[in-house]
Amino acid sequence: MRNPIVAALDVSDLAEAERLAKELSGTVGMLKVGLELFTAAGPEAVLRLRPHAPLFLDLKLHDIPNTVGRAARNVGRLGGSLLTVHALGGEAMVRAAVDGAARGAEEAGVEPPRIVAVTVLSSLAGEGLASPSSLAFEAVAAGAAGVVVSGEDVREVRQVLGPTALLVVPGIRPAGSANGDQVRVLTPAEALEAGADHLVIGRPITGAPDPAAAARAILRDLGMA
Repeated sequence: MRNPIVAALDVSDLAEAERLAKELSGTVGMLKVGLELFTAAGPEAVLRLRPHAPLFLDLKLHDIPNTVGRAARNVGRLGGSLLTVHALGGEAMVRAAVDGAARGAEEAGVEPPRIVAVTVLSSLAGEGLASPSSLAFEAVAAGAAGVVVSGEDVREVRQVLGPTALLVVPGIRPAGSANGDQVRVLTPAEALEAGADHLVIGRPITGAPDPAAAARAILRDLGMA
């Protein structure tokens, strides 16, 4: 199995993000550029970090289909590996993101990012949330490569989507780590056992005195190092 760790570079300082990227290069499978870093440094963050590892662009696009399509086209030119949109935007919006990202990547001569749709945020809990399984099914039917899903929903969504869809699981906390603002959490082993492909891990790695050593410890616990 490929390295499942996605290290979340949730910082506002591009120099700090680049330092972490260099330290983690070759140790994690992917680096996450989220809203915090992207709004601080813009596309330059993607261009500066891309040489160190494949990038998960967690931008959570959510607007009318035309707007999302144009935004995804811009992102597609940057050379990221994964791009998030909100599944609640509907099938037309997801399809617009898929098509827009493909056009932008073709224009830039790079591989298009695979679109993954966010079902329910890992900081949310309680009754009345939209069904992650139904959102996931609709998003993949619209062309998404997979979904972002967390907590106890991972296993059910894997059963609904089958073995080929990508499942990106945020809110991962190694045993003994504080949950922070995440409610719907799993340990790395629990998430993989439930069917996850990519494990998004932030503070337990990036906040460690030696981020690369923290990542290697997680891989050892998973029997991958």
